[in-house]
Formats: sequence, structure tokens, C-alpha cells
Amino acid sequence: MKYFEESIRPWGRYQKFFQDEKIWIKYLQVTPQSRLSLQKHQYRSEKWIIVDGQGLAVIEDKTVKVGPGSVVDIPLGAVHRMCNPSGSTLTFIEVAFGESLTEEDIIRLEDDYHRIDMDESNLKFISG
Repeated sequence: MKYFEESIRPWGRYQKFFQDEKIWIKYLQVTPQSRLSLQKHQYRSEKWIIVDGQGLAVIEDKTVKVGPGSVVDIPLGAVHRMCNPSGSTLTFIEVAFGESLTEEDIIRLEDDYHRIDMDESNLKFISG
């Protein structure tokens, strides 16, 4: 696959294939027994399309089982997380829409990898 940005994260990796002023498209792979931080965004909403594997999508107070073909809608400002409790890689496409698309638009509420800024009462935008 051809992409223009790749980032290795503690939970797996992503490859960004496209970005313009108000949209980006990423291919994410979550390693077995890993999960993204519980987070929300001020400037973007997201849609996740599951490509391969099984996972759990947490949106606000709901947890939904997801698999290939599942589509998850994450409204602007919604608390969310993707979890991979399985023994194989979970792969999904993320399409983000917003007025300002940056990796800094992440408010982490919980994080297994200690990436929360406690000095700002967990409300500081942190990249990575």
C-alpha cells in the first residue's frame, strides 16, 4: 500500500493515506491485547470501518463488538476508544472530518501507556 505518513504507537501503528483541509483517511492496526486511549476530540468527528479482526468499540457509555464490515460513528466531542482483546491484529480505516485536523486534537481521559498530562486535569492536547 502507498501512504504518505506512518506512525508507530504503543498500541500498534497507523498509515495516513490522504489528508486535505477537512478530511483524512488512515489505516490503523491494533496489536493483540492492546487498546487506544480513552479520548475525545474538539475539532473532528470520525468514522471507523473494520477491515479485519474482532474488537470492541467504546463510544460514550456503550461498548459494541465489531468485526469486518462494521462501521462505527464517533460524533464530535464523543468519548471513545478502540480495544483489541483478541489474539490477532485488528485492522480498521479511520475517516476523520473537521475544521482543524491535527494529531494534537486529542484529549486523553485514560491511557494504558501513561500519555496523560496530569498538570492540566487531563484536558491538555497531547500528540502521540
